[in-house]
Amino acid sequence: MSESETGGSEEQAGEGRVKSGIPRLDFILKGGLKQGGTYALMGPPGGGKTIFANQLCCNHIDNSDGRCVYMTLLIESHAKMVAHLSGLSFFKPEYIPDRLYYVSGYQMVRDEGFSGLLELIRRTLRDRRASLFVMDGMESAEQFATSPQAYREFVHSLQALANMLGCTTLLISNVRERSHVENALVDGVIELSDKLIGPRAVRELTVHKFRGSDYLRGRHEVEITDDGMVIHPRTEIQFSKPPENAREQRVRMGFGLPRLDEMLDGGLPSGSTTALLGSPGTGKTLLGLSFLVEGARQGQHGTYFGFYEPPPRLIEKAEDVGIPLERYVKDGSIELIWQPPLEHFMDSLAEQLLEGLKSQEQKERRRLFIDGAEGFRAAAVYPDRIPRFLSALTNQLRSLDVTTVMTDELELFQPQLNLPTPELANVVETVILLRYLELRSQIYRLLSIMKMRESRYDTSLREFRISREGIDVADSFESAESILSGQARLRGGNGDGKAARKKKGEPGPLKKALKKVRRTGGKGRGGGGGR
Repeated sequence: MSESETGGSEEQAGEGRVKSGIPRLDFILKGGLKQGGTYALMGPPGGGKTIFANQLCCNHIDNSDGRCVYMTLLIESHAKMVAHLSGLSFFKPEYIPDRLYYVSGYQMVRDEGFSGLLELIRRTLRDRRASLFVMDGMESAEQFATSPQAYREFVHSLQALANMLGCTTLLISNVRERSHVENALVDGVIELSDKLIGPRAVRELTVHKFRGSDYLRGRHEVEITDDGMVIHPRTEIQFSKPPENAREQRVRMGFGLPRLDEMLDGGLPSGSTTALLGSPGTGKTLLGLSFLVEGARQGQHGTYFGFYEPPPRLIEKAEDVGIPLERYVKDGSIELIWQPPLEHFMDSLAEQLLEGLKSQEQKERRRLFIDGAEGFRAAAVYPDRIPRFLSALTNQLRSLDVTTVMTDELELFQPQLNLPTPELANVVETVILLRYLELRSQIYRLLSIMKMRESRYDTSLREFRISREGIDVADSFESAESILSGQARLRGGNGDGKAARKKKGEPGPLKKALKKVRRTGGKGRGGGGGR
């Protein structure tokens, strides 16, 4: 995936920049490392420093036809390092020793001090015609310094030498203070961290300093995969300035359910985002799939992005209620993307979703169903990021002219309407609420539109049914706004006289209960019912 596909307004690597090739690092650095610059890379053991540096070297050889020198100071042997790296796809042993040269400087610094080490570096970089130099184990070099000033002078001389040779330099050390002496001298400081947050082990990258250029500040998620290191910039900063290229002429995107589409004045406005809220079993997933299938009938491409039900189960569930999902999945009109129940990273999920949509930009009037928002919430390492994350994600979807329906799950059997992700209701244009009503030992499903910006909509509460024939939304209930308390429950009676009431034209028990809720302010006998 190219850097331009990650979103945001990236500064392309031009003349004088050395692209790292590490996914999205160049986006964070607004183009890459500066040619001839000296940079400090620090972090704890196991943080990924060795992988980072070797991946940088191999990518530099691949993309720039460069030459690299990797010098070590009292760390693991070169043979062991190569053995550990050989399982990663970026590492190519055939580059050794002509293009990627490993050399130890420990004996030289031990025997001849910094002057001997600098001479070894100068001679090796010149003979190997190196354009990238890595020194791994700076904390070992510092141990041979007679004073902090001597170490400072060594770092300064090394920086001057590399700059004179036009060689970009990376100095690696274990955890250091940001105020450490070498960090004040170098052109940039990058930190890799590896820590436990609750039960999760989380790797992150932070750029603390980068002279002469803007960069993305703060912590960014890091994954180490079989392909090496992958960095995920925070979504709210990566997509902080979405392009203003949404369509001006908006159309209505219906669910294929006539009465619901009437309530929505013809459907959802194209390019908008809708929150579909409800307790487990209220029909959120089926309603979202109906939205995708209706779009496929009209020739609009749809994407399902979900966390809980694998595609075969999803297709079976839809077909059982008359939603012909399978045929549109087979012909490519609808794509099903399922995230297995593993430990995910929130920004990685957003990138996967948005990059997939960008690859479909030639398709018009696309639809997206995210099932559900709690999947992003569970992947968040820092929960306080959720509001900014959702705002950035929905803005980016609007800029792509994608009409989105996103579910969020309410708690079961709660008398109050407590949103698990309150921020979702603020960043979407439309909110549709699905609730339960318990009456005469039966469960009824109720649907209402709570909010719809810049559009007319029906505020009435309606019953809807799910059967093998599909989803059916009934006519409006009379004055049922108080039912939203979720506490209406009618006990007693065995249903006798139903035929007589029908004959006389009297209202049935459900409508009577709703009228009673209106009169009593939502306080029925027997306690609360489920949503």
